[in-house]
Amino acid sequence: MRQCKRPWHLAGALAIVAALLYAAAPGLLSAAGVEKEAEKAPGRQLARSATQAPGARWTTADHSKFEALQKEFTKPEEVTAACLSCHQMAADQIQHSIHWTWICPDCGDGKSMGKYGKTINNFCIAVPSNEPRCTSCHIGYGWKDKSFDFTAKNRIDCLACHDTTHTYEKFPTKAGYPVTEPTLFPEDGKTYLPPDYKKIVAKVGRPDRLNCGACHFYGGGGDGVKHGDLDSSMGMPKKSLDVHMDADGLNFACQRCHTTKEHQIAGRLYTSPAAPERISLTEADLASKIACESCHGQKPHKTDAKANDHTDKVACQSCHIPEFARVLPTKMSWDWSTAGKMNADGKPFKKEGPYGKSVYDSKKGDFVWEKNVEPAYYWFNGAMSNMLVTDTVDPSKRLSVNHPAGSPDDPKSRIMPFKRHTGKQPFDPVNATMVIPHLFGPKDSEAYWANYDWKRAVTSGMKYVDLPFSGEVGFVETEYFFPITHMVAPKDKVVACDQCHAREGRLKGLPGVYIPGRDVHAGVTMVGWGAVIAALLAVIGHGVGRMISSARRKGQ
Repeated sequence: MRQCKRPWHLAGALAIVAALLYAAAPGLLSAAGVEKEAEKAPGRQLARSATQAPGARWTTADHSKFEALQKEFTKPEEVTAACLSCHQMAADQIQHSIHWTWICPDCGDGKSMGKYGKTINNFCIAVPSNEPRCTSCHIGYGWKDKSFDFTAKNRIDCLACHDTTHTYEKFPTKAGYPVTEPTLFPEDGKTYLPPDYKKIVAKVGRPDRLNCGACHFYGGGGDGVKHGDLDSSMGMPKKSLDVHMDADGLNFACQRCHTTKEHQIAGRLYTSPAAPERISLTEADLASKIACESCHGQKPHKTDAKANDHTDKVACQSCHIPEFARVLPTKMSWDWSTAGKMNADGKPFKKEGPYGKSVYDSKKGDFVWEKNVEPAYYWFNGAMSNMLVTDTVDPSKRLSVNHPAGSPDDPKSRIMPFKRHTGKQPFDPVNATMVIPHLFGPKDSEAYWANYDWKRAVTSGMKYVDLPFSGEVGFVETEYFFPITHMVAPKDKVVACDQCHAREGRLKGLPGVYIPGRDVHAGVTMVGWGAVIAALLAVIGHGVGRMISSARRKGQ
């Protein structure tokens, strides 16, 4: 056997192999991720054992035996009084929560940021002047206008969160009250029934997904309108929809991640990040579980997995939530400028489109619904920047009513998936500000849904919040962003490497990061082509050498 006496031939061959491996790397990594089962992530066993602990009850109290609850309740305030007779500190805790005030206490002046402040959105626009309709999702009773007494303890609605029979319902237009007799709601054709308070209070308990979902699944006017990753399909989801909330598996309740202490629920997204620090529960026992790292750590994959190299720049959700609205559709666009059209009889109408959803409503305008939506991706540090109705705007471009805060230079920022909801909504073209319209009200009011007159509706709404209005109404294109954090897919459905590492991939246009396969760098390109040329020359040289050697042997 002859030994190779020309080591540069071997170097050339190795260069070819290296070049081929480099080109194939994304596909190989993707295949490896599917074929090899990842090691158990830090905290996974802890989470699993907690949800499978023996015993069906979390508390040692049986509310059906409490004397204070052994009565016939005639109105919901009586239930609240009975609850507070034992839970003496609950009222003060609740009344200092953002779920009660709808104002972020730690944002700016503590008055402007929040649903009942000066922030706006591009679905229902704003709460002020529309309270009886919007506050059907408030954890209180009777918030019908700005005179609502936020200090009144008997206005707290304990059952909204703690009814485990799921028979307690508020009427959509009664400012948070349930009905006292069977009442039809014409909008959805549903008849609402008075609650059986005695039956309900006997079974009160910790909130579950359906309690939270009663508001958060249906926010913005219907099932799946707002978030995209929160709708009624998340009430009892399969593992294919969400690996954590899988009703037949881990079966996590919302507070499993949204840590709740003294009725303060972690996870709000205004000017302060939902999770200020990326730490695990093993690093701090009191850490909020709102972030993935809380249970899974910052290196959640197998020790030598390439995916661990991404966690300093890429949020877990970017890979593990490939699409949202995977079972039910979500609203992706809302155009208020087309509202007000009437049918042949001169009456408001709705037009049904795909998925059995309205694509036009005289009261609200045109809609676009979509399913299996690929997220948009932005740098995100956990906080959102929000537009106020008092801000001066430039109507010549699409306005970001809110926007993810973060940058590639911020060590706390990660590439995060979002739902980007586009819209067209009213504004004041003279003052160059957004406006708050008075939408909901009786037929003899100034509300838009009563008279379909935008000028009257905006005049009324802006007067209600004591803000100037020129009297002119225009419409401007807007966008609004929702972070995508739910609907975590099984590991075999994660985003494949080549979906991001490609010129036209998911991260097309994302600034501040070099992504192999998407970007071209002159230095890297020169080295790569140099390696290819070197490999080619080595192959040619090796072939010529073999030919010369063969000719010499024949000549001998």
